[in-house]
Amino acid sequence: MSGENTELGLNNLAWFKSSYSAGDGGECVEVATGPATVHVRDSKDTTRAALAVEPTAWAAFLRFAAR
Repeated sequence: MSGENTELGLNNLAWFKSSYSAGDGGECVEVATGPATVHVRDSKDTTRAALAVEPTAWAAFLRFAAR
């Protein structure tokens, strides 16, 4: 695992795969929520850095994506 993910404690979060992720190993996204941050990562390569956003920004993204 990358040092960045380990240092931030991201390995201890509960990650959930998107229900829109393809089952054939295609585009897969995982999301985990922390006390003040929502983390998003590529489930095929969890050693890469995760994107971290504030919960309000994540909620705005979800509203936009649901259109």
